[in-house]
Amino acid sequence: MIVVSSILWAAALLVISASLAVAVTSIRFRRPRLSLVTIAPVAIGLAGAAFLISVPAPSHPVAVIGGIGLALLGVVAGNPITVAVLAFADRGTGATVTDGHHGGIILKESRDGTRRDAEVLRGGTTIGYVERLVVIAAIVLGHLEIVAVLIAVKGLGRFSELDSPEIRERFIIGTLVSLAWAGACALLIVV
Repeated sequence: MIVVSSILWAAALLVISASLAVAVTSIRFRRPRLSLVTIAPVAIGLAGAAFLISVPAPSHPVAVIGGIGLALLGVVAGNPITVAVLAFADRGTGATVTDGHHGGIILKESRDGTRRDAEVLRGGTTIGYVERLVVIAAIVLGHLEIVAVLIAVKGLGRFSELDSPEIRERFIIGTLVSLAWAGACALLIVV
């Protein structure tokens, strides 16, 4: 049983490392759809947990390395996955927003037809990284109230920038995808 456990954990660590490499590559080359392949190992892990399939780690350090790898995957891959989902949500809608240079979005034109050059929701990429890190830490530590505080602070902090329907929709979709991804990775760490 120890040999089988060691082989399965070695394979899991390899898959986590490869998924992390794919996520970094998708960010580096601005190909967010590439990151969607990282969903498969997390989904398989969650399915295994749902069916109560448990493979104990061969040693504590291996379990720690696996947890750290999943946390990194949760934080890093959340960015391109969120961008890919937002692109999918915008597809065919004639969306009037584009990504900004500072992690925000630029509204191409408002409802009244005027051009808007200002980037709104600046820092969204950085906020997303921190948000996923906080969600993973909160779940691993067992303090889910931190997630509620995070959502409240994020919503209140961005309230003044949510003046157009397009921006509100992207904010909501992006936040939900980011939180769901971080939560899924954190759940795998916990189980």
